[in-house]
Amino acid sequence: MKFSKMLAAITDILNQDSDTEIDVCMTSEMARKIELWTAMYENRAPWVNRKDVKSAQLPATIASEIARLVTLEMKSEITGSVAAEYLNQQYQEKALSGLRRYVEYGCAKGGLILKPYVTKNGLTVQFVQADCFFPLSFDDSGRIQQCAFTEQFRKGKKIYTRLEVHEQQGEHIRITNRAFVATNDYSLGSEIAVNSVDRWSELQPQVIFAGADRLLFGYFRVPLANAEDSDSPLGVSVYSRAAPELIEEADRRYSNICWEYEGTQLAVHVATSLLKYNRDLDKFEYPGGKNRLYRNVEYNSGATDKPFMETFSPEIRDTALFNGFNNQLKLIEFACCLAYGTLSDPQNVDKTATEIKTSKQRSYTFVSDTQLALQKALEDLVYAMNFWAALYGLITVGADYEVSFEWDDSIVVDAEAERQTDRADVAMGVMSLAEYRSKWYGETREEAEKNLPEPANVEE
Repeated sequence: MKFSKMLAAITDILNQDSDTEIDVCMTSEMARKIELWTAMYENRAPWVNRKDVKSAQLPATIASEIARLVTLEMKSEITGSVAAEYLNQQYQEKALSGLRRYVEYGCAKGGLILKPYVTKNGLTVQFVQADCFFPLSFDDSGRIQQCAFTEQFRKGKKIYTRLEVHEQQGEHIRITNRAFVATNDYSLGSEIAVNSVDRWSELQPQVIFAGADRLLFGYFRVPLANAEDSDSPLGVSVYSRAAPELIEEADRRYSNICWEYEGTQLAVHVATSLLKYNRDLDKFEYPGGKNRLYRNVEYNSGATDKPFMETFSPEIRDTALFNGFNNQLKLIEFACCLAYGTLSDPQNVDKTATEIKTSKQRSYTFVSDTQLALQKALEDLVYAMNFWAALYGLITVGADYEVSFEWDDSIVVDAEAERQTDRADVAMGVMSLAEYRSKWYGETREEAEKNLPEPANVEE
């Protein structure tokens, strides 16, 4: 079932059980936007038909590049106790090992939920993409208070759907599971007992947990203002401000370039009388089997007629077309908070040093905001991991832990150039060797003082 249809079906189900109509924060328009961003990311944009309009695959490229910059040399760990060591092991293996890939999905579709749960092998983390969960309400701080998840599968002609709703009620978390069976993709169908389905036989219709001040998952939201729906607390795609108009136009210009190269391929127009007819194959044979090069044309004999053979080799207008495509890429870069030259040709970025720094600074600011948003989601994830691990006896209840983060800033700071500047400052005497070691060798000031080389003995 399409995402927008599933939203309508879920809203109807929840409203049937409520005395007052539920005010779902996700509108149908936002659901359609998420569908569009997803289609664009998966190279299924509505204007791409693989014939007249091809895809330059810009949405996936943009999301991938921002995810790379966000997670570049990212370091995070949990410390503080024996329980923290267990959590950190699970955190590194189950959450951080493939994080960049899932951050890319979150950047493309506007959001991502990091949802831990316990299995027979310990903790694990489920990454739920924006077109697979439905935030129903938020608190004033922007944290989700009620959220629905769906799981769906087919068995024969029947479609089974499980609706899992998480709701915060003070210091309690209520999780409800409901199951439905249908024979079409237009509705959820009839409700059945959730444990009557083999796959969900161990699930309870409702459970309530005490001692949690937030829902038990992390929510990563792209830190852009929602220009699609300014009243919505939901995140938007990193390329939402270039979609669909700017990216569609870029795809059309890219398609024109592809057609230019295809339409101006060298060809030889040759009279049919010059070709040999193969009776067995019932067709004319071209010289050397070069069917692509030769095009047979019916020529009549006569002094005023065309020659028996003519070369078709028009001049390619690639320079003008590439300039137009490149300028369109620059518009997309600006709209998506990317530095000039990220998508466009860096050789054509005629900028002063100040303009280049400003362009990088714009990208750096957005990446930094995205890193903070991801950090908040990871902190909530660790909180949920600690809750579940303590509940199932995997760690001691109430154990101390602390989560630390290190983020790379090389997107705007040229580390090698900065290091050379510091060396010059040391040579001038305005920076001490201890300060230099502390900064570049990761030592404390005391360690740097101890590790300084002994001064060379100068013989008088």
